[in-house]
Amino acid sequence: MEARVVVKVSELKTFVIDVLVNTGLPREDAEITADVLISADRRNIESHGVARLKRYVDGIKSGIIIPDARMSIIKETPVSLVINGNGGMGQPIAYNTMKMCIEKAKKGFICFASVRNSNHYGIAGYYTMMALKEKMIGLSLTNSAPLVVPTLGKDATIGTNPISIGFPTKNEKPFLLDMATATVPRGKLEVYSRRGQSIPDSWVCDEFGNPSTDAGQVLENVARRKGGGLLPLGGGLELTGGHKGYGLSVVVDILSGILSSGAVGLDVYGKQGAPAEVCHFLGAINPEAFMGLEEIQGNMDSYIQMLKNTEKAAGQNRIYVAGEKEYEAEEKNKVTVTLQDKVFNTLNDIGKEFGMKINKSE
Repeated sequence: MEARVVVKVSELKTFVIDVLVNTGLPREDAEITADVLISADRRNIESHGVARLKRYVDGIKSGIIIPDARMSIIKETPVSLVINGNGGMGQPIAYNTMKMCIEKAKKGFICFASVRNSNHYGIAGYYTMMALKEKMIGLSLTNSAPLVVPTLGKDATIGTNPISIGFPTKNEKPFLLDMATATVPRGKLEVYSRRGQSIPDSWVCDEFGNPSTDAGQVLENVARRKGGGLLPLGGGLELTGGHKGYGLSVVVDILSGILSSGAVGLDVYGKQGAPAEVCHFLGAINPEAFMGLEEIQGNMDSYIQMLKNTEKAAGQNRIYVAGEKEYEAEEKNKVTVTLQDKVFNTLNDIGKEFGMKINKSE
């Protein structure tokens, strides 16, 4: 059984903020980034939690992330924005962009923003939840490093390119879809690699296009662009629907990178030691543009109840809707979260440089 460590959420957040500030990030941006990371851990999405801190610290040191960059507006209409992140940290760029979308949607019912020249922004669902908290429909997409092999190909060309969309409810938990357009995100491979555990052969292919169960080798291959990579949602064949995941991934690239004249496909993380040029697409829709908040909330509650009351398959006692498991985990993990032992040790290795330490919860 893998070793796990329990830590206090409050101490973990302070630690992450202080590390990022000491690495050069403004405190406000560090607080946003820490909240996004710890939100992922609280929701049991450990692939995108504080395990990513080393990646960000290394990114700042190597020039991939410009810590003091300020985002700028390239184009603006009453219902849209084009944003240049100017190479800054992805979380504050996406957070502040979604805030602007929400404010515009309050006045003009809808707003969508295409963002270029940003960096990895954590869990896509965080920004969707920002809209949900304002009783709005939220949308959050991002492209990413080329880790995914197009259907019938053998070289990684497109990203895991996640999609998140959320709808407000009244009594039920809000509907919150947050998914990669690949079979799994890279972070999940990293989790398995840290455990030294084999992965299902339907997740990835090797440099020859053959199925593989070796997470570490595939991660090395995509990092060095040696061939192979993750497979699209549906797998590597049209027979199993892989072309559908491939198509969704391309749509994310178009909305994020093409609309903003940013980077897509192989151009994301295309220059070593230079800003990653990750692109996002964010949006907020005011329910009053349609049948109004109260009626839509009631409709959503009824629909969710219909789904959950579906006759269960043999041996099953519950049907979930998107986001439900994560909301329950978040509630359970209010005070403490559990981390992989290797992640805990890596955090303390990072902290040594700044004379900081994160402790196990007693």
